[in-house]
Amino acid sequence: MNRILAALVSALTLSLAAHSALAAGGYNDVPPGDPQYLACKAYAMNRWEGGSDKSPVAGQTKAEAFCECLWNETPDDFKGSLAKFSESDKGASVNKICEKHSNWHD
Repeated sequence: MNRILAALVSALTLSLAAHSALAAGGYNDVPPGDPQYLACKAYAMNRWEGGSDKSPVAGQTKAEAFCECLWNETPDDFKGSLAKFSESDKGASVNKICEKHSNWHD
Protein backbone atom coordinates (compact mmCIF):
# COMPACT_ATOMS: atom_id res chain seq x y z
CA MET A 1 0.00 0.00 0.00
CA ASN A 2 2.84 2.39 0.84
CA ARG A 3 4.44 1.74 -2.55
CA ILE A 4 1.23 2.55 -4.38
CA LEU A 5 0.82 5.76 -2.39
CA ALA A 6 4.46 6.71 -3.02
CA ALA A 7 4.03 6.04 -6.74
CA LEU A 8 0.89 8.19 -6.86
CA VAL A 9 2.57 11.04 -5.00
CA SER A 10 5.59 10.83 -7.33
CA ALA A 11 3.37 10.85 -10.41
CA LEU A 12 1.43 13.84 -9.11
CA THR A 13 4.64 15.72 -8.30
CA LEU A 14 6.04 15.09 -11.78
CA SER A 15 2.75 16.14 -13.35
CA LEU A 16 2.72 19.41 -11.41
CA ALA A 17 6.34 20.11 -12.32
CA ALA A 18 5.62 19.52 -16.01
CA HIS A 19 2.56 21.76 -15.84
CA SER A 20 4.61 24.53 -14.20
CA ALA A 21 7.21 24.31 -16.95
CA LEU A 22 4.55 24.59 -19.64
CA ALA A 23 2.84 27.47 -17.87
CA ALA A 24 6.15 29.33 -17.78
CA GLY A 25 6.50 28.99 -21.53
CA GLY A 26 8.35 25.71 -21.74
CA TYR A 27 11.66 27.31 -22.69
CA ASN A 28 14.87 28.20 -20.91
CA ASP A 29 14.81 31.77 -19.71
CA VAL A 30 16.93 34.16 -21.75
CA PRO A 31 19.77 35.65 -19.69
CA PRO A 32 19.06 39.28 -18.75
CA GLY A 33 20.52 41.69 -21.28
CA ASP A 34 21.23 39.05 -23.93
CA PRO A 35 22.08 41.12 -27.05
CA GLN A 36 20.52 38.70 -29.57
CA TYR A 37 17.25 38.60 -27.65
CA LEU A 38 17.11 42.38 -27.17
CA ALA A 39 17.88 42.97 -30.86
CA CYS A 40 15.19 40.46 -31.81
CA LYS A 41 12.60 42.25 -29.68
CA ALA A 42 13.51 45.65 -31.13
CA TYR A 43 13.42 44.32 -34.70
CA ALA A 44 10.12 42.50 -34.14
CA MET A 45 8.45 45.54 -32.55
CA ASN A 46 9.51 47.80 -35.43
CA ARG A 47 8.87 45.37 -38.27
CA TRP A 48 5.64 43.57 -37.37
CA GLU A 49 2.32 44.65 -35.86
CA GLY A 50 0.95 43.22 -32.62
CA GLY A 51 4.23 42.64 -30.80
CA SER A 52 3.05 44.35 -27.65
CA ASP A 53 -0.13 42.25 -27.52
CA LYS A 54 -0.44 39.66 -24.76
CA SER A 55 0.88 36.20 -25.65
CA PRO A 56 -0.30 32.86 -24.25
CA VAL A 57 2.90 32.78 -22.17
CA ALA A 58 2.20 34.34 -18.80
CA GLY A 59 3.85 37.73 -18.38
CA GLN A 60 5.15 37.99 -21.96
CA THR A 61 4.12 39.98 -24.98
CA LYS A 62 3.97 38.28 -28.36
CA ALA A 63 7.36 39.77 -29.32
CA GLU A 64 8.95 38.54 -26.08
CA ALA A 65 7.51 35.03 -26.44
CA PHE A 66 8.48 34.90 -30.12
CA CYS A 67 12.06 36.02 -29.49
CA GLU A 68 12.46 33.73 -26.48
CA CYS A 69 11.35 30.85 -28.69
CA LEU A 70 13.80 31.87 -31.44
CA TRP A 71 16.59 32.19 -28.88
CA ASN A 72 15.89 28.65 -27.67
CA GLU A 73 15.22 27.03 -31.06
CA THR A 74 18.29 28.26 -32.93
CA PRO A 75 21.60 26.41 -32.49
CA ASP A 76 23.76 27.49 -29.54
CA ASP A 77 26.52 28.68 -31.85
CA PHE A 78 24.18 30.92 -33.90
CA LYS A 79 25.57 34.48 -33.93
CA GLY A 80 23.29 36.36 -36.34
CA SER A 81 19.98 38.17 -36.07
CA LEU A 82 17.30 35.88 -34.68
CA ALA A 83 14.41 37.76 -36.29
CA LYS A 84 16.10 37.97 -39.68
CA PHE A 85 16.90 34.25 -39.45
CA SER A 86 13.20 33.56 -38.90
CA GLU A 87 12.45 35.35 -42.20
CA SER A 88 14.93 33.23 -44.17
CA ASP A 89 14.22 29.99 -46.02
CA LYS A 90 16.47 28.17 -43.55
CA GLY A 91 14.56 29.60 -40.58
CA ALA A 92 11.04 29.01 -41.92
CA SER A 93 10.39 25.92 -39.80
CA VAL A 94 11.62 27.66 -36.63
CA ASN A 95 9.48 30.68 -37.52
CA LYS A 96 6.35 28.50 -37.66
CA ILE A 97 7.15 26.98 -34.25
CA CYS A 98 7.71 30.40 -32.69
CA GLU A 99 4.65 31.99 -34.29
CA LYS A 100 2.56 29.20 -32.81
CA HIS A 101 4.29 29.51 -29.42
CA SER A 102 3.62 33.25 -29.24
CA ASN A 103 0.22 33.06 -30.98
CA TRP A 104 1.55 35.57 -33.50
CA HIS A 105 0.02 34.46 -36.77
CA ASP A 106 -0.61 36.46 -39.93
